[in-house]
Amino acid sequence: MPTEAILPSRKICAADYLGLVPYELALKWQEALVPARAEGVIPDCLLLLQHPPVLTVGRFRGDEDIMVPPEVLAERGVIVFHTNRGGGTTYHGPGQLVGYPIMNLIENNFGVREYLRKLEEVILKLLLVFGLHGHRVTRYPGVWVGDHKICSIGIHVSRHITMHGFALNVNNDLQPFDDINPCGLKGKVMTSVSELLGYRVEIEDVIASLLDCFLAVFGGLLLPQTLDGGHHPSPRQQRVPFLNQ
Repeated sequence: MPTEAILPSRKICAADYLGLVPYELALKWQEALVPARAEGVIPDCLLLLQHPPVLTVGRFRGDEDIMVPPEVLAERGVIVFHTNRGGGTTYHGPGQLVGYPIMNLIENNFGVREYLRKLEEVILKLLLVFGLHGHRVTRYPGVWVGDHKICSIGIHVSRHITMHGFALNVNNDLQPFDDINPCGLKGKVMTSVSELLGYRVEIEDVIASLLDCFLAVFGGLLLPQTLDGGHHPSPRQQRVPFLNQ
């Protein structure tokens, strides 16, 4: 059944895990999906992926939080990308699960602050699956475990449609965070699921539970479909069994 035919009668959220995707390409996808969502062409959707090494700079803080020269970053294969999301500078790399929800806040009856809290709630529920007790820290969007941050959150809203989202450290190398003040924070503040548990957790071991928690917080049905009716240029469409409901 076409997506458009069931939108009026039930809430839909389409989800895809896209593998390792360059940051610039993922940004282009989001920029294409946002107007499509605003016009009602597609339902709410969730992009799940990983990025090659990249530093992203938010619109509220700039290059002052990058602590190493550009030539050193280039030698390490790390690019720097300025974005329109909120928050400061952060690092993305393999082993970090990134989620980009494209959602209509008005149709979901969310304000921006409530939406941010719900994203945090998804991660808090997910951490509990692994026996980890996360918490929020006032003034710093994201999720922490003890004194360390495990998930960064930064969003942008245009025409009531969200883009950007969350980055959960699963098994990624944490050393690149030493090159920056992540989200404006100084010192070794970042941790990961694998570091806290003392053994390696794979991205594929997290996705199904993440979708379960996303469904519990946001509601709706997660469908195994391409995000724009079959024309979305995904490099690798990998369906998760959880989606077949």
